[in-house]
Order: sequence, then C-alpha cells, then structure tokens
Amino acid sequence: MSQRPQALFAMAAENVPLVFPPEVLARLRESVDIDPDLVARDFTDPRVRDVLARTEILVTGWGCPLIDETVLDAAPRLRAVLHSAGSVKSFATPGIWQRGIAVSSAAVANALPVAEYTLAMILLAGKDVLAARDRMRTSRTSSGWGIIPGIGNHGRRVGVIGASRIGRRVLELLRPFDLRPALTDPYVDEAAAAALGVPLLPLDDLLRTSDIVTVHAPETPETHHLIGRRELALMPDGAVLVNTARGALVDHDALVTELRAERLTAILDVTDPEPLPTDSPLYDLPGAFITPHLAGSQGNELARLGLTITEETERLVAGGKPAYGVDLAALEREA
Repeated sequence: MSQRPQALFAMAAENVPLVFPPEVLARLRESVDIDPDLVARDFTDPRVRDVLARTEILVTGWGCPLIDETVLDAAPRLRAVLHSAGSVKSFATPGIWQRGIAVSSAAVANALPVAEYTLAMILLAGKDVLAARDRMRTSRTSSGWGIIPGIGNHGRRVGVIGASRIGRRVLELLRPFDLRPALTDPYVDEAAAAALGVPLLPLDDLLRTSDIVTVHAPETPETHHLIGRRELALMPDGAVLVNTARGALVDHDALVTELRAERLTAILDVTDPEPLPTDSPLYDLPGAFITPHLAGSQGNELARLGLTITEETERLVAGGKPAYGVDLAALEREA
C-alpha cells in the first residue's frame, strides 16, 4: 500500500492539465497519492466523498466548490488546503482555519506575470507607444525620425497604489530603471516603505505628483471606487492610469469623462463590469487601452502555479510548514 498521503483535486477539471502539466503532475505524485482523473466539482459525488474521507491534502484551484462545515466533516483527516491560484475567498470558510487546517495559495506566483505586464505598460506609456501606434494606424503615415518633446522614461514618477504581492513585485522590477517610484498604502508605515526603497505618500499627494499611477489594491468595500472623480481630477494633465487589480476600484463614469476631455490616458486590464458591455465608450476612446484580463497567469505561466503548490506539498510531506500560508485575520484586507 502507498505510504504517500492521500490528496484530491478540487477545481474545474479542465484546468488540471493546464496548471499541472505532465512534468509538474509527475513531481506532485511523487509526494502524494492523487488521481488527476478524479476532480471534485461537487463534494456530494459518491466517488469524491469516498476519497475525501481519506484526504489529507486538498489541491484547489479556479472553480473549487465551497468548503463548508459539511465538507470538513466529511474530511476528518484533512490537514492542508493548497490553492493553485490566487485568492481563496470564493470557497474557503473560517471553519478551515478553526480546525487548524493549513491554507496556502499560489498568489505569489500569480503576482509575477501581473507585475511584468504592469512594468511593460509603464515603459510603453512613458514613451507614448500606445497612442503613437493608434495615430499611425489612423494616418497611415509616419513623421519619421525626430525629437518628440514630453515623452520618455527618464525620471518619471510612478505612483504605486497598494503594497500587495503584486505592488511589491512591481517596485522590485522598477529598480533597474531611471524612474522615481512612490507608494501609498494605509497598512504600510514609513519604515516598511523605506525597506522597499520608496517614499510613502498619502493617496492625494501620490496622485498629484505621479506621471503614471498603477493600482494594486484589493477589492473591498473600503476600496470601491478608490479612484473616483475627485481622485482623477488630482492627476496632472497627460498622466496615465494603469489598473490590473479589479475594475470596481476605478469609477468608470468619471474616468470616461476625463478620457473624453483627452486629459488622461488609461490602461485597463480589468473593468467594471467585466466584460464591458458592447456599447461601452471605453472601446472607442483614443485614450483608453483595454486588454481582456490577461495580465495574470496565462498559457505556459499556469505551470508556475502548479509548481508552487507542488513545492508546498513537498514541504508539508517533509514535516515543514507552508511557505505561502494564508492567514484568516489578514484575509479581510486581501483581494
């Protein structure tokens, strides 16, 4: 009989081979007994219930059903919930932590491509690349080589809203460049900001003084329309707003007003609602650059999520603790 702990996938079945491609799945199965063909989308399924009764490690992902008291009662040996995606809020209930079950997330891995997307957009926006492309597409002409005043990435102030995993990674990626990053976050003090190598500013001051503002705060009741009409009005003429967090952090009606006035530019990978209705003016406004929520892990980046959880599994099986544990007390202010 196998001495490996019993594990069970709980996610959308079609995501298992994407997040756990053959080489990652093979490594995971060296540590635990897990069947990639048995995936829990419904914890009432008799086949799932049979395995759940023996399961010590639940490997969750996008599409995981709610893990409530009924599920926990059916899994008396469960000691870890390892999430191969970002937030656990959609399925994790407090009873998991109350029973002493460890919870871990691959959010740290998902932060990498979002930060990379953000860095790319910051650099492109500083050179006015996106608008220049649209102008050339419309005019079908090129002015040729020449000095273009008002653009460039030398010494631009980049305001980062939120010292989340992604926000912190963005700050790391900005270090090699001749930019001037600053941070705003109500949960960060001056010492912590100094350790990150950036000045800490109140939100209003950051908005007033930044050429490019990038949003990395969680979506909570307190952050709904964090960037509204008043906040947008504080941004200087020609400033750029980048949002890869959640669409509801930005008041889209107020943003459309600013874009119509051609005062600001917006790069939005997330919108409110998502997807946008077909008649949204954001599709057509020249100052709006919209992408379909692709900053996060896509394609071959998904394997990084599975690898992160595989490494967490190896730590647990070896008697260690998760490296990326999710704390219930901190969950409230996370995405």
